[in-house]
Amino acid sequence: SHALFLASRGAKVVVNDLGGTVAGTGGSSAVADAVVKEIQAAGGTAVANYDSVATEEGGRNIIKTALDAFGTVDILINNAGNVRDKTLVKMDLADFRALVDVHLMGAVYCTHAAWPVMREKNFGRIVVTSSGAGLYGNHGHTNYGAAKMAVIGFMNALKEEGRKHNITVHAIAPIALTRMTEGIVAPKVAPLLKPEFVTAAVAWMCAEENEETGHIIEAGAGYYAKVEVREAHGALFGTDTIPTPEQIRDRYSEIADMSQASPFANTSEALRKVFRMVAPKA
Repeated sequence: SHALFLASRGAKVVVNDLGGTVAGTGGSSAVADAVVKEIQAAGGTAVANYDSVATEEGGRNIIKTALDAFGTVDILINNAGNVRDKTLVKMDLADFRALVDVHLMGAVYCTHAAWPVMREKNFGRIVVTSSGAGLYGNHGHTNYGAAKMAVIGFMNALKEEGRKHNITVHAIAPIALTRMTEGIVAPKVAPLLKPEFVTAAVAWMCAEENEETGHIIEAGAGYYAKVEVREAHGALFGTDTIPTPEQIRDRYSEIADMSQASPFANTSEALRKVFRMVAPKA
């Protein structure tokens, strides 16, 4: 959906797809080739790539495909995913690693390869794909949730590195009917979850005129909402005496009170708040 839409707006697209199962096994060129043909039939420009994002070499090759075909990279959408759902007690840790390798390290490998190009030209638009399973949690998704929350941490740091180079980094948390979700979505709901609803937000994140950075947007079925990590006003015990666990217990409702919660642009901003409370005259 992302590839088709961006191509319709004039983007030259590299369609990367391993062509395997939703578990990330196997592989075939047919999937990426079919999307490329669809783009070309509509008058657009696209080339296919079949590398796995789960290796550093694969990430480099994906970006190299763009450089060889089109000479540069302006937009990177880290959208590759796999699922191997089980509760942690039943999970083979190889299945945990497999999701981290694709969702997190796949985004890292591709971004690492594209970043120097974007930095040199002083322009770039990067989108990582998160999920409510990471933002909020979901039963049987310890591997998926951990990887999907990890890309938020990756984005949060990377957005700061990109500010002075006109490189923005955003995260999308999609709610859509795909091969990964078709088995768990209720039939009555499925027609509402068109991937194109998600693509509209992703395309805006990639727009040259959009200079915001570091946003998490949940999108699906015509619904769009920004998600933030927020910090409570908190409770100050002072710096002279270490509180006991019982004192923490007695003020825990104050510590956990989110009624005056604030978002922070970065870690420095969060720390300044703490220091203002602890040492206001410093």
